[in-house]
Amino acid sequence: MPISKMFVVRFFQLIKSRRFAEAERVLERIRQKTNETEWNSGYLYALDGILLAQKSNDSYAFIKKVNFDDEKDLKKFRKEFLDEYKNKIHADYDRGFFAAWSDYMLISKKSLADETKAQETEETNQSQAQEN
Repeated sequence: MPISKMFVVRFFQLIKSRRFAEAERVLERIRQKTNETEWNSGYLYALDGILLAQKSNDSYAFIKKVNFDDEKDLKKFRKEFLDEYKNKIHADYDRGFFAAWSDYMLISKKSLADETKAQETEETNQSQAQEN
């Protein structure tokens, strides 16, 4: 069975909100529901790494260099990971690894856009309430 995007999105949401115990449980469910293929192993390894890097607060980790509040930064890194994912030189394991990082950047970008939209809506509602 392929990796469930619904669980992956939930995993990334939990990581973003720093709810690591729940993220670990979701990651375990992903593992249980996923076939053992090279691509899936690389993808899961990347998810493990993302979780570990966020938990550890290691200042040398790549993830600490990403500005998750900057859409351009997220787009740039997503493009780099997609380029590596599409590169036929890489083995399936590596391509799965890069796909997970690409997904993380995409979901982070969408989350940022949703937050911005919600904030703009709230500001509009507040201005309209002040006018009335």
